Amino acid sequence: MPAPSPQSANPARMLAPALLGLIGGTAWQLQQVALSSIWIYALFLLLALALYAVSAIKNIANVFRAGLVLLAFAALAWGLTGWRATAFTAQALAPALEGRDIVVTGVVAAMPQSNEAGLRFRLDVDAATLGGAPVVLPGRLYLGWYANGFGGAAWEGDAMRGPPELRAGERWRIAVRLKAPHGGSNPHGFDFELWLWEQGLQATGYVRAGAKDPAPLRIEATWQHPLEQLRQRVRDAIYTHLAPAVQAGDARDRLRVAGVVAALVVGDQNAIDRADWDLFRATGVAHLMSISGLHVTMFAWLAALLCGWLWRRSARLCLLFPAQHAGLLGGMSLAIAYAAFSGWGVPSQRTIWMLLTVGLLRLAGKHWPWPHVWLAACAVVLLLDPWALLQAGFWLSFVAVGVLFASSTGDEALTRSGLWPRLRAMWREQGVITLALTPLTLLLFGQVSVVGLLANMLAIPWVTLLVTPLAMLGIAWAPLWDVAAWGVQWLASGLHMLANLPYASVSIAQAPVWAAVAGVLGGLLLVLRAPWSLRLLGLPLLLPVLLWQAPRPASGEFSLLAADIGQGNAVIVQTASHALLYDAGPRYSRESDAGHRVLVPLLRALDLRLDTLLLSHRDADHIGGAMAVLAMQPEAELLSSIEDTHELQAVRPARRCETGQRWRWDGVEFEVLHPQGDDYAGKAKSNAMSCVLRISNGRQVALLAGDIEAAQEARLVADVAPLKADVLLVPHHGSKTSSSEAFLDAVQPRLAVVQAGYRNRFGHPAPAVVARYNERGIQLLDSSHCGAASWRSDLPAEVACERVKALRYWHHRVP
Repeated sequence: MPAPSPQSANPARMLAPALLGLIGGTAWQLQQVALSSIWIYALFLLLALALYAVSAIKNIANVFRAGLVLLAFAALAWGLTGWRATAFTAQALAPALEGRDIVVTGVVAAMPQSNEAGLRFRLDVDAATLGGAPVVLPGRLYLGWYANGFGGAAWEGDAMRGPPELRAGERWRIAVRLKAPHGGSNPHGFDFELWLWEQGLQATGYVRAGAKDPAPLRIEATWQHPLEQLRQRVRDAIYTHLAPAVQAGDARDRLRVAGVVAALVVGDQNAIDRADWDLFRATGVAHLMSISGLHVTMFAWLAALLCGWLWRRSARLCLLFPAQHAGLLGGMSLAIAYAAFSGWGVPSQRTIWMLLTVGLLRLAGKHWPWPHVWLAACAVVLLLDPWALLQAGFWLSFVAVGVLFASSTGDEALTRSGLWPRLRAMWREQGVITLALTPLTLLLFGQVSVVGLLANMLAIPWVTLLVTPLAMLGIAWAPLWDVAAWGVQWLASGLHMLANLPYASVSIAQAPVWAAVAGVLGGLLLVLRAPWSLRLLGLPLLLPVLLWQAPRPASGEFSLLAADIGQGNAVIVQTASHALLYDAGPRYSRESDAGHRVLVPLLRALDLRLDTLLLSHRDADHIGGAMAVLAMQPEAELLSSIEDTHELQAVRPARRCETGQRWRWDGVEFEVLHPQGDDYAGKAKSNAMSCVLRISNGRQVALLAGDIEAAQEARLVADVAPLKADVLLVPHHGSKTSSSEAFLDAVQPRLAVVQAGYRNRFGHPAPAVVARYNERGIQLLDSSHCGAASWRSDLPAEVACERVKALRYWHHRVP
């Protein structure tokens, strides 16, 4: 038989270029700022076919053939991803329907998430009307149904009907007010709009349940979403059983333990208390407290062992089909059922596609090199969910799997017999993964748990082999939930001890991508089974990510970063070696505020130590995130006009801000212009007590005005205060009660920044105020259009808008 020509096509050799092309083409398409025409994507699909046909021609050099295959599959991935995105965008909410009261009939598509503010739930739309006329809405809505005192609907000024007990699968007719998906846009921040896109949600809103609105009507319970109905019944049973039983102090502590058990059983991550999430993140075990890839993989492994053992009990079955293959099929099938029952979250989906890819290759008798298996699993996941490539969990999962493949530990763990050898193999794998993923973790989160290796060595077997199986078996026999809850309590006690150790976690500035790539390669080299002379080459590759310093202003210069925190104020002021935070943004609910959600991650990513937290006044949209910021910044001085009896005084005694206070940092002057000392003796309303801060380096001036209104503006003008400034934080978010003509004529800013939420209930900034700024030729930026706004005194003509810099096609274009 003649030997194959070296120039002939070899499908095995073309596999790697094809997989790399699929991954690269997907990554290329995700960089698009705006979607192309659907015909452009169709053209790329035809181009892919043409390139692949050319690659099949005989007598082509293998290098050239590989290049053609890579380009063909890159064009295929680019075209398919763009086609899907274009089709999805066509179902978007029409801008004319935003803010309108629409009556919707639909089915609750998933078990609702409850908190003290009310409910969050997803609704599959059957029909919708506006003023009696039918309108077209996106197929699935993400809605809130708020209780009195919280949320948009509860602030409408009329009597409210609290949310009822919603059940998955129920059909309701409700009045809703919708808006396009819109989230904050901050450096190193969470992309809420991408999350909504990946979840298939193209409109958010809330239920209108006021006295003047149509009464919500439960029409019927349907057969739809039976799995979600079962999940909700199990979650309710866990709370009913554990809430009165767990001996953990008050009722809140009992609910916290029940929430962790519910998260492990049905994947309800929202059931876990924020304080518990902080503990799990600080100790590096957060991935264990939700239905993650580790849980699904462990479940698949145990299910495969059980199915194989049962299959071997029958000689006839073994003759019909090999027990090893039967165990593999059974394990994969049960893992799919487990992932579906736990909510079919994106991390579970990624793991299922990966396990299916590897499992089907084994069933087919294919023995690919590990890089091919790894790339194949990655390509399959991206074909099904291209936008997973932008999720931190995707990178952590696949880099971890790649590290295990490269360090040759995965197969050994499965071949060893006995519990202790398997545990030792598991601990070694955890050490290898921790070392290799540390640079990537620092890039993605700006923080790494020093005690994470020890915590995971203890928590992984405890949670995966004890707590989670007991919690799952509790579905059949509820008393096992008590044992699982006991396990959670013991784990939490140990984690608290580790978290309280000095330097339990380390935060550094988030490095650029190139530094993280070098760091991951360095970590991989260190864990490879190779000579130490080669492995030690990984050490210098770790240095860029470990020693990276975020840029700071030069001496005599300063910068401003107006964070995108919704309806509220939060401005970070930096000099060469000092930092101040002006206001801490709003509080969204008991479990969420601007400090915890935006400012703490942002300060950590910039590696900033605050010298001063200046809270202009006591309103919730200015101090809502203060608790979280003060907890993160134990050395920061608190400067504010809050009263002596305010709850923050117990956390950090505040020094009053008064006219005439001055200090100098790195050649930059800071001066408080308002309020005066006598103002504290009266009973002025909160806005009138706003601390006004002037910042100047002699060439450029910024004025941060809080919520002062026309009366305070007039007083500042009459007192001939040094108001002229280049940059102005617009008073009171652009309210019609502020930004008087006399004040603007005195300040004469070139740039004015409005921090206000998208479609906020106050209508900020008011059209009349916007007109005043436009009449004077003042550049007006608002956070809805700009996102976080960055300005530097050494480049005063430039302002960087994060929403513009980071714009991608799934981001909302504000009209």
